[in-house]
Amino acid sequence: MESSCAPLQAPSEEASELARLREIAALREIEMDEARQIQALLRPTGPLRGPNFEIACSSVPFSEVSGDFADYFELPNGMVGIYLGDVAGKGLPAAMYGALAMGTLRGTDKTGKSTNGVLEMLNTRLRARPSSGRFCATIYALLNPATLELQFSNAGLPYPLHSSDLACKLVGEGGVPSGLLQGSSYGVHSIKLSPGDSVLFATDGLHELQNSREEEFGVKLAAVWQDCRAKSAEDTIRRLFEFLNKFASLAQRRDDLTVVVLKALRTMVLSKPAQGFARVAL
Repeated sequence: MESSCAPLQAPSEEASELARLREIAALREIEMDEARQIQALLRPTGPLRGPNFEIACSSVPFSEVSGDFADYFELPNGMVGIYLGDVAGKGLPAAMYGALAMGTLRGTDKTGKSTNGVLEMLNTRLRARPSSGRFCATIYALLNPATLELQFSNAGLPYPLHSSDLACKLVGEGGVPSGLLQGSSYGVHSIKLSPGDSVLFATDGLHELQNSREEEFGVKLAAVWQDCRAKSAEDTIRRLFEFLNKFASLAQRRDDLTVVVLKALRTMVLSKPAQGFARVAL
């Protein structure tokens, strides 16, 4: 008896190509998801708080992963290190170069070097492993919690914004981005913070964000920053993004966006033997 089943046919060339493209797309999504997870591990896991300061960070990538990077940490000598970077380009290649820069910084910042020394060493090491068209604008800062003195050096990022009782202004100077030119040197800028002062470090994705009228958010930033003076570092970031979302839609953003907020507190935490801690006014 003859079988009524139709003979099996080999998939057409078009169907095979479609299946191959779907497999590639699924694999790429898995790889990008892993890249996002790894990048999340390189960012601060939460705010850093001391007796008289707090630091917080937030980052919004333009695409699946970000070319921005940031971190803050306590150093063995009691200082607090802060860095922020913005790699030229976007997407996975920029994120990979950012990971290289972060790894280089983490091996340098604990050597006790000055902020300009750290950036000069970063530049030298990135130039030793050049990648065509890749470099990163970087800020490295050191906070002395005992004196509230902040020192920083800038390799091409927007100037930090310092808010005090007297003024709200951009501070410091620029410099050649890290990994761009051999032998680059950097200046050191110092700020003596007072209780209640705050400093905003941000990539140009914040300053250069444009709305539908082609206005840049940077021109409004000082007024927004003053509005955040009395808020905690985390609340400041939330408020900042509320302003951003009203200013421009997600569809109007064209770059990664990362901010680091440093607050000098008006109160200090003091230990009380057998009674925990107390916060006193400065």
